[in-house]
Amino acid sequence: MQHFNFDAFPPHVMAEKAEAAGIAKVKKDPVSLLVSAMMAGAFIGIAFIFYTVVTTGNGDIGWGANKFIGGLAFSLGLVLVVLTGADLFTSTVLTIIGKATGQISWGALARNWATVYVGNFIGAITLVGIMQLARHYEGDGGLLGINYMHIAQHKLHHTFLQAVALAIMCNVLVCLGVWMTYAGRTATDKILAVILPVAMFVASGFEHVVANMFQIPMAILTRTLAGPEFWATSGANPADFADLTWSNFVLANLIPVTIGNIIGGALFVGIAYWVIYLRPAVRHQAH
Repeated sequence: MQHFNFDAFPPHVMAEKAEAAGIAKVKKDPVSLLVSAMMAGAFIGIAFIFYTVVTTGNGDIGWGANKFIGGLAFSLGLVLVVLTGADLFTSTVLTIIGKATGQISWGALARNWATVYVGNFIGAITLVGIMQLARHYEGDGGLLGINYMHIAQHKLHHTFLQAVALAIMCNVLVCLGVWMTYAGRTATDKILAVILPVAMFVASGFEHVVANMFQIPMAILTRTLAGPEFWATSGANPADFADLTWSNFVLANLIPVTIGNIIGGALFVGIAYWVIYLRPAVRHQAH
């Protein structure tokens, strides 16, 4: 009779699994890496569609409860990324561990990060195009489109340092969620590991660069492409969303959020656990 081990992997083994996963990612074939990154960008966009739908028209249930519902819905994105092995920029920064242990060069690291970042953007923007063709923003009498735009608008009004700080917190949670999946032995373990960290960062309004690659362009194009009947039905005025521009997207959000996501994931999770478990002085003590 076969016996299954349901015990979680211990923390030092999790660190070694994270290191090995990062090295494997950096060594991945460039075409496979790019397409995998495109899939991840689309997955996170799909999660933001889910978030936007379930938080539309919920004014009566209270601000916090609405955010929690949205956060739980958004966790679908990281579940898809983890279980399919897709390459997501925010968790890809954990490959810094392989650099810290001397198994990845700076050049290889930079190429990997750049390819994943570009792939995520292509995947997210492709999904935006599909959702615009679907005229998804017309849902709930146009209130869904207004929600897309309000969410994006809020993201464009942080100060630079505020956006960096919100992005640091986001990627601490994302990378901790991914890190905890290395404790699991089954798909169920991995799904349960990521749900609450993701729900927490989303509910708290932290900033995720790949999510924003979908949400803000979706809002910009909704404002640009929605016809007069959309504005008449929704009761909103396009002039109220004049700040939804490509330059604001890049300067007020994409740049500071990218910086913060790198700091939060690479430094506060990756390097922190390298110090705890993987630097030469301690690496073999746990065994």
